[in-house]
Amino acid sequence: MMNNFRRSDNRGVPSEFEEKVVQVNRVSKKTKGGNKVGFSVLVVVGNKKGKVGVGLGGAPDVSAAVKKAVIYARKHLFTIPMKQATIPHEVYVKVGAAKIMLKPAPPGTGVIAGGPVRAVVEAAGIRDIVSKILGTNNKASNVYATMEALKKLRSIRTTTQG
Repeated sequence: MMNNFRRSDNRGVPSEFEEKVVQVNRVSKKTKGGNKVGFSVLVVVGNKKGKVGVGLGGAPDVSAAVKKAVIYARKHLFTIPMKQATIPHEVYVKVGAAKIMLKPAPPGTGVIAGGPVRAVVEAAGIRDIVSKILGTNNKASNVYATMEALKKLRSIRTTTQG
């Protein structure tokens, strides 16, 4: 269940960031008065120019959960080093049960990635990349592992100097 939309900020001005809802979970808690039902939403936010963030929000209704997730994701944005429209080097990351491999690709290749990885990579603005999800098929775990992989990237300048 992935959908693309641009949201305006509090002042009604269209935002430069694109938001992508990766996962919506219905969660419930047993209470004395019955079941308390809510929603947990995983959102990826990016400006398609190298900045990306991820947020997890929970609330009694989906729209409030999305809003919380977007606020968290915008507060935790980071910049990805890029080489033209791809990543500077290959990276492999294991976070919990999630294993993600990202490889740079020549121009024109496009985004070859599964759902959760594709959401993060497209929001970041990477247009040519090859990736593989090797571990779990849990969307949230794969999104967080992809974020860790992108954080591990180093620009060409820093890799040649050090």
